[in-house]
Amino acid sequence: MANLAALIPGAKPTPIPGMNGPVAEIFGYGLWLLILAGVGGVGFGLYKLAVADKGRNGGGSEPFKWMGGGIVAVILSSSLIAILNGIAG
Repeated sequence: MANLAALIPGAKPTPIPGMNGPVAEIFGYGLWLLILAGVGGVGFGLYKLAVADKGRNGGGSEPFKWMGGGIVAVILSSSLIAILNGIAG
């Protein structure tokens, strides 16, 4: 897990009472990865919006699907992190 911690900035999962060991650590890192994936989705959506064909047949809703999915992933994972940190202490 030391290599995974080097890739995720500031990722130090809070231990959850009753859930110790590698399962809690993997779950904590998984939530951080979900945040990073959400940020990547928003960024890719912004990129798609910037290079999209602005004509009538350009399929203009696809960038907003990427951005919406990324925002939902960030909100979900950050709320789960806040809930788990509240439970942990």
